[in-house]
Amino acid sequence: MAAQTVLAVDAMGGDNAPGCVIEGVKMYLEAHAQSCVRLFGPAQTLEPLLGSFGALRPRVSVCDAPEVIGMEDEPMLAVRRKQNSSLVLGLKDVKAGASHAFVSAGSTGALFLGGMVVLRLLEGVSRPALAPVLPGLNGSFLLIDSGANADCQPGYLNQFGLMGSVYMNRVEGVKKPKVGLINIGVESEKGNKLYKEAHALMSAQKQYAFAGNLEARDIPNGDVQVAVCDGFTGNVVLKYTEGFAKFMLKTIKGEMMSSLRGKIGGLLLKGSFANIKKRLSSDEYGGAPLLGVDGAVVKAHGSSGGYAFFKALEQAERMVTSGMTDTLRQGLREINNNTEV
Repeated sequence: MAAQTVLAVDAMGGDNAPGCVIEGVKMYLEAHAQSCVRLFGPAQTLEPLLGSFGALRPRVSVCDAPEVIGMEDEPMLAVRRKQNSSLVLGLKDVKAGASHAFVSAGSTGALFLGGMVVLRLLEGVSRPALAPVLPGLNGSFLLIDSGANADCQPGYLNQFGLMGSVYMNRVEGVKKPKVGLINIGVESEKGNKLYKEAHALMSAQKQYAFAGNLEARDIPNGDVQVAVCDGFTGNVVLKYTEGFAKFMLKTIKGEMMSSLRGKIGGLLLKGSFANIKKRLSSDEYGGAPLLGVDGAVVKAHGSSGGYAFFKALEQAERMVTSGMTDTLRQGLREINNNTEV
């Protein structure tokens, strides 16, 4: 019998909580017969929402968390003062070993800081990083960091390269992921002081496959499976990518509907366009793992619907069953013993 995975879930995080969270949890339990969920939020709010779970109900535990950290809360103050919030208690559940991973669509800042305060950093990690998996022409790739660290040091980027490589190998199944450093040119001397020094560190290490600098126009190809940058750059890349995907889909639909010929062509290609839409949808890729904290944590999209939250839960399960955190711990020990960060 497969080992049971237990996920702690913030039922109150995100724009559509708790409805979308409950929907996603139900889908997850239906798809994973050996898994259980510990749901954190106000018990009087959550209990009535579980009436449709039927035979799945015994695999859901409601853990009363009367406080909620909202998007308007200052992250550090909220983590410190709202100790009975769904986010903080969920992280503590992982820390105590009652759950194997934590998933939340709530405040990114609170999750980032809560992860560092409650779970602590892995030995050798200077800063954790958010790392969403995105679709590429030749395969998926990981963008790290996507917004957690606006200001970075060269050593942070070197560590991001290792963490991203381990994730793509252990969780996404890429045998030998290549790591690229997002820059304004492919030459090693390109970029500012941060990126030049990061390039030197990443070239010197032997723990992951560094493929050199990566220009922004080549990121979507997917030829490099890990795209490394500071959080400011990564967030700009992420938001532009999401916006451009929506722009392209709306443009194609508009052109198809603008004439009879376009409508006929669209009807003939309906299945193909549906596949393209699915491939570009952020819902298919769950959320962004918070890499570098001592535990498996996934930040689901704040606007997640039920299906997107379901995919984030599956992402957390893969992080647990792959043993990613232990592999990452060993890799960080090696990289810090061999390179100065």
